[in-house]
Amino acid sequence: MSGTEAVPHSTRNPSRGRFASFWKWVFAALLVGVALLAGVAVYLDSVVQEKFSGKRWTVPAKVYARPLELFEGQTLKLEDLVTELEALGYSREEIVDRPGEMLVAHNVVELQSRGFQFYEGAEPARRLRVRFSGDTVVELSQPGADVVAVARLEPILIGGIYPAHNEDRILIQIEQVPRYLVETLVAVEDQAFFDHWGVSPQSIARAIWVNLSAGELLQGGSTLTQQLVKNFYLTNDRTLARKATEAIMAVLLELHYEKSGILEAYLNEVFLGQDGSRAIHGFGLASQYFFNQPLAELKLHQIALLVGMVKGPTYYNPRRHPERALERRNLVIDVLAEQGAITPELAAAVKQKPLDVSRHGRMADSSYPAFLDLVKRQLREDYREQDLTEEGLRVFTSFDPIAQSNAEQAMSQTLKRLGKNKGAEDIEGAMVVTNPTTGEVQALLGSRDAGFAGFNRALDAVRPIGSLIKPAVYLTALEKPSLYTLTTVINDEPLTVELDDGQVWTPRNYGRQAHGKVLLYEGLVHSYNLATANLGLEIGVAQVLETLERLGIERDWPVFPSMLLGAGALTPVEVAGMYQTLANGGFNTPLRAIRSVLNAQGEPLKRYPFKVEQRFDPGAIYLTQFGLQRVMREGTGRSAYDQLPDTLSLAGKTGTTNDSRDSWFAGFSQDLLAVVWLGRDDNGKTPLTGATGALQVWTDFMDRADPSALEPPTPTSVHHVWIDTQTGLQTDRRCPAAMHIPYIRGTEPPAGPGCGLSAPAESMMDWVKGWVQ
Repeated sequence: MSGTEAVPHSTRNPSRGRFASFWKWVFAALLVGVALLAGVAVYLDSVVQEKFSGKRWTVPAKVYARPLELFEGQTLKLEDLVTELEALGYSREEIVDRPGEMLVAHNVVELQSRGFQFYEGAEPARRLRVRFSGDTVVELSQPGADVVAVARLEPILIGGIYPAHNEDRILIQIEQVPRYLVETLVAVEDQAFFDHWGVSPQSIARAIWVNLSAGELLQGGSTLTQQLVKNFYLTNDRTLARKATEAIMAVLLELHYEKSGILEAYLNEVFLGQDGSRAIHGFGLASQYFFNQPLAELKLHQIALLVGMVKGPTYYNPRRHPERALERRNLVIDVLAEQGAITPELAAAVKQKPLDVSRHGRMADSSYPAFLDLVKRQLREDYREQDLTEEGLRVFTSFDPIAQSNAEQAMSQTLKRLGKNKGAEDIEGAMVVTNPTTGEVQALLGSRDAGFAGFNRALDAVRPIGSLIKPAVYLTALEKPSLYTLTTVINDEPLTVELDDGQVWTPRNYGRQAHGKVLLYEGLVHSYNLATANLGLEIGVAQVLETLERLGIERDWPVFPSMLLGAGALTPVEVAGMYQTLANGGFNTPLRAIRSVLNAQGEPLKRYPFKVEQRFDPGAIYLTQFGLQRVMREGTGRSAYDQLPDTLSLAGKTGTTNDSRDSWFAGFSQDLLAVVWLGRDDNGKTPLTGATGALQVWTDFMDRADPSALEPPTPTSVHHVWIDTQTGLQTDRRCPAAMHIPYIRGTEPPAGPGCGLSAPAESMMDWVKGWVQ
């Protein structure tokens, strides 16, 4: 052996070291990945909880019509009640045993109301029997119970105030859903919903197998929870990153919340259709949109249709594609039968039912854009835009669907007739209908096309009012009873007024003829321009403008003589406000469309009571009303009685501007006031006067509305006497030209020669009674 010892070779394996180093890096990467995943999970968890535990949705304000009140003695047509019930989604049945059902037999309507939370409190759901005799309710009772004094139906939802993203929904609670809805939804969309933790491996595997076998994407593996996450938190991007995020958030959602809460959120969030630019979200709103019924009232075949539409709301839209929708609905029913949720016999019977989708494909708000425009303007005086579009306010209005329907039909039918007979095809129109006592706006047309949502002529068309101003001129004179009575002689003679700028104002009568000496009331009744101008200049233009201000006109008009004949311009709603004061006995009541507002929880926020202020002497107003009643009997409004009964006392005034560019009529009964304007948007000439145009629309409306006759109470300061209209002196009531005319006591004219008749004892007694009254 050598003296030098050999050095042994190293036993270290280089490849083994490299392998160990690799796993160290892998382990480190895993740690980093886990850390990153944990960070992502923590972030996603905060996102999930923050939105799901807080305010989940912005809910638009809902706007309701007035509730229809029922009581014995009420003037109401049976067909109008049925029309309103149908608008509320009541279904006709042979037996009434559920809310939202009615039975119509001869002159009786039986119904089961739904009940409703009003500002004043809750109106209970109850069964009612309404019996009619002609156009009058003669009995209101509960079957087998006592007579009901008064009952209110739930109000019709007429629209909403929507945010920029145009999403809409009616929020529901899981306890409110009808039988079969949850069962059907789970059976079709996620059979393992009550067993999985947000994701379902079985569903994913089944979807992969189906899609691979078909060579295309036919089925998804998303659970209801994943669908909710996608709709609630994420976008519709089809990427792996989005799907992974969806799965993580679904698991997190299930960890924090009960299945019932997740299901409730899904029922409110799912997209089920499009109403123009507005998205229909949730089963609550979809039920109203497609069936015009509350969700709780839906039957199995309707529920099956909505659940079937979840897969593709546009593709299975029952109004556009009824065959597809029917096939899909029946498939859903078959799935229920296969899973034992319903019997084969029930499935077969349900599949025989029609789709039962309501006729109109748009929500009610698109039907009444002019009135909703007025409501929004009044609401914005008290609420922020964000409150109106996000807080779910419930706004109760004075809107009367029956009055609105009458106004729409009167406008469309009359303009159609005028277009044929007078060449007025391109005439536009506006109409305002109010309650003369309360000032509540009951109907509003901003165009001849009731569904037109553009320029609202009722609120924004500022047009010269012509002879509509004349009652203000005569009211100003009649407020001076020592100088003017209805039979004071005034001049209907030509006049010329030189203005400050050197121009000359020379008014003329419509027929280009002067009538000389006329009685004051005749100037108003026949709308004589010369008589009105002479009277107005005599009492002063400034005085007339002050009267207009007290009538409710808030415009700063110049003190020009032409204002006496309607050169000033107003909107139809301003004219309605002016005539409101004339119709209400001199009490000014600002027009209003809103009655009250509740928050989303049904708690009262604000009430809008009507305000009233006495601005005129009742006697002067009564005399002016008399003149307006004579307008209808013998003046420019007399053609109304070609269609209306002679027993119906009405008051009103026509208005026509230069070259017939504007046709106006404003008139009222005891319980209705309506203003109509017709004209061209370009201010062009029309073939219509106030009498041949607007009055015809107004008359048609009144004929449909069946108003109460105007019977104003006689003020204590007023006394009626018989007057010879030829001389303006007192006469016997039996004389040919005798008229019973009111006067402020002490201003009656002296007795005239009469007509050669001796006054019988009873005539003298009538005179004494009249003086006492």
